[in-house]
Amino acid sequence: QVQLVESGGGLVQPGGSLRLSCAASGFTLDYYAIGWFRQAPGKEREGVSCISSIDGVRYYLDSVKGRFTISRDNAKNTVYLQMNSLKPEDTALYYCAQAGNVCYDRPEKYAYWGQGTQVTVSS
Repeated sequence: QVQLVESGGGLVQPGGSLRLSCAASGFTLDYYAIGWFRQAPGKEREGVSCISSIDGVRYYLDSVKGRFTISRDNAKNTVYLQMNSLKPEDTALYYCAQAGNVCYDRPEKYAYWGQGTQVTVSS
């Protein structure tokens, strides 16, 4: 049974940092691409970052480049999203999701999703 569980969200001041974790079970992480998405109230879900399985290529939304870093620990079956220099516009519910072995920017290409972890950036 495939399961993805996000953690690490919380309330942080602008300029602060958080590290999100996506713990995977029921499949071997290194065979699949894992993406991070976010959804703010009243907005569509958008892809934030993704790491592919084949060569570990990383993709980032333009607005988070240079601030967010995605990484994968296959031994722990966990994907991380390090978020630095957080801004109020980063406030959203963050999800991780499993695709095939390559990354996609469309949510419908991802077969399994976690329940999400809330990130709130506010002073």
